[in-house]
Amino acid sequence: MDRPLVDLQGVAKTYGSGDAAVHALKDTDLAVYPGEVVGLLGPSGSGKTTLLNLVGCIVEPTRGRMALDGEAVFEDGRWLRPDLRALRLEKLGFIFQFHNLLPFLTAGENVAVVLDLAGAPRGVAQARARELLDYLQVGHRFDAYPAKLSGGEAQRVAIARALANRPRIILADEPTAALDSERAGIVLDLLRQVAVEQRAAILVVSHDEKIFNRFDRMVMLRDGRVVEAQTAA
Repeated sequence: MDRPLVDLQGVAKTYGSGDAAVHALKDTDLAVYPGEVVGLLGPSGSGKTTLLNLVGCIVEPTRGRMALDGEAVFEDGRWLRPDLRALRLEKLGFIFQFHNLLPFLTAGENVAVVLDLAGAPRGVAQARARELLDYLQVGHRFDAYPAKLSGGEAQRVAIARALANRPRIILADEPTAALDSERAGIVLDLLRQVAVEQRAAILVVSHDEKIFNRFDRMVMLRDGRVVEAQTAA
């Protein structure tokens, strides 16, 4: 059986201390496997964004153990990697509610910049950007600036950017909230295609009921705890 690409054991996050302490996430176990698209659901304040930020190595857990792509990255109250920026570039891709493309860069440049930051030669970065934009069927918009892209095109470019460094783990925060039903379905179908073809694990925070049937599993959080996990209908 495949090992999980995301493996959380007893992970918790507390902000503040004493009477002012806020327990944003409480003793959470979660495993996401290669090829899976998992929906992370729950009301506002339930801990979804905190969990996503912990997996993204943006927020430090208070306790617990976290492994990504088979590597223990947090344990015994400390990060096991000294350079979290390098860890994120190596293992993780991020997709947000709004595409957050840099307006002064073309679609191709917005994708290539991730590889530029990782130290890839310019030619390699450009070739990878073109490959991904072609794969996502927006290669014809390679030289277009974000202001000239439709909402669906911009979100595809954002997905291409998330895939640029060939991450095994992709974290998506409300990626379809600004899209209509048709475009939302297209985005989730693309993520599923990526999960299957690239053996990636994809974790999606969403309130968007129109995409729930496209998840392999749905994990429900309430008050910082996983209260339900189920296979999507």
